[in-house]
Amino acid sequence: MKNTLFLLLIISLPIFSQTNENNSFYTFKQKSIKGIKEGNFLNRQFAIDDIKTKKSTGMAIIYSLLLPGMGELYADSYNSGIYFTIADGVLWGTFIGMNVYGNWQKDRYIEYAQVNAGITTEYKDNNYYATIGNYSDIKTYNNLKALERNYDQMYNSEVYYWKWNTSEDRKSYRTMWTSSEQTFNNVRFVVGALILNRVISAINAVRLVSKYNKKLNEEVGWDVSLGVNANQYLPTTTLTLNFQKNF
Repeated sequence: MKNTLFLLLIISLPIFSQTNENNSFYTFKQKSIKGIKEGNFLNRQFAIDDIKTKKSTGMAIIYSLLLPGMGELYADSYNSGIYFTIADGVLWGTFIGMNVYGNWQKDRYIEYAQVNAGITTEYKDNNYYATIGNYSDIKTYNNLKALERNYDQMYNSEVYYWKWNTSEDRKSYRTMWTSSEQTFNNVRFVVGALILNRVISAINAVRLVSKYNKKLNEEVGWDVSLGVNANQYLPTTTLTLNFQKNF
């Protein structure tokens, strides 16, 4: 209490007689900047109000979508939000790791095909790399497509040439290609988990904000005002302190 009165006295000095408002829960209001003259006295009054503002569910949703757990932090309940933040970090780590591994495997099987099947990488797409793992050479592939009368699916032998040295080389290539593709497919599930984590966090944050606002309506507020009466001719000062509860 002594520290509070001392702080209020400092604030009430003329050199600090200016309005000072912020967005925190505790807002300082100077009710009289110039003061009110009462005879030989100059009266200054200040008030400190315990003002807790309601929180926005919309902001909680935005925070949760940007980073899961931040909506809970906004609702003053990060005890549950921290788990969403940790989960998001783990999922992002998994996402990055899977992409690195998938691309590494892709580089491996392309290099392997260059050495063991004689391919070139120019003008090649993903369908081509999938196809060469199923056929021993381009001649076998084109003959099959001709029998099926799928002429539009046939490859130009000069541009898309391949021929595996052995059947084992083709199988090894197929294993590396499958591993890479499976990893990239799993990345989609990680992306889905990242989105789901944000949705669940947003729902939880909205629930916590509603709980916070409901509790706020039930709390008792309070106002404290300080009056300073200074005599212009005598070195005396009178302090008045008022305390009022708001329901």
